[in-house]
Amino acid sequence: MDKIQVKNLNLWYGNFQALKNVSATFAEKKITAIIGPSGCGKSTFLRVLNRMNDLIEGVKTSGQVFIDGENILSQDVDLIALRKKVGMVFQRPNPFPLSVYENIAFGIKIHGLKYTKDTLDAIVENSLREVLLWDDLKDKLHRSALSLSLEQKQRLCIARLLAVKSDVVLMDEPCSALDPQATQRIEELMRELKKHYTIIIVTHNMQQAARVSDDTGFMLLGEMIEFADTHSIFTAPKDRRTEEYITGRYG
Repeated sequence: MDKIQVKNLNLWYGNFQALKNVSATFAEKKITAIIGPSGCGKSTFLRVLNRMNDLIEGVKTSGQVFIDGENILSQDVDLIALRKKVGMVFQRPNPFPLSVYENIAFGIKIHGLKYTKDTLDAIVENSLREVLLWDDLKDKLHRSALSLSLEQKQRLCIARLLAVKSDVVLMDEPCSALDPQATQRIEELMRELKKHYTIIIVTHNMQQAARVSDDTGFMLLGEMIEFADTHSIFTAPKDRRTEEYITGRYG
């Protein structure tokens, strides 16, 4: 089942066109990787999906992006509700300078959700369990989140999204700051999370894309050159530019 449909998406930063007629369909409860050289529009595309580019002055968009059938580029979209539904994990983990508990409770409170202490405790526990942190942190909930390891911080940032019931998780180079072992564990977590969430990951690491994703899109100079299941992209790409990038001839 399709979760997200992108049709003829264009985006400009002032006079510079960063995205050019991008079209793609993202399946529900699957991991899709977006690959391509630096500056090709991958992160810009990702930020369209929760309208974060709106925060940049001079940005214009055209086209359509449907999430669960709603065009999120329309003027009357509730951006707070959209960003609750479509959460983002960044390149470097960005926990708040609060306790582990308050990091997860923060999103709930900022969205105006009212819960009893017992219910909030249960949400914090469930969110930490989903990212496999509960056993490590259940006795350290009131310790500063800034004291955690990089991997734990990244897991905590994912838990923060799950607590507010995001059902699409965007990941912009989520492992680039992590060592190989931590990267492997985050990839295992992604595979576990896709049972319940739709995940889109931007990565420079083609081996990572091949390992974790079900579908892959290759972007170049703002265009979606090719989009298909990951096995096909990596073993039988249809576009010569995709093959040249994957085989390391450029990029």
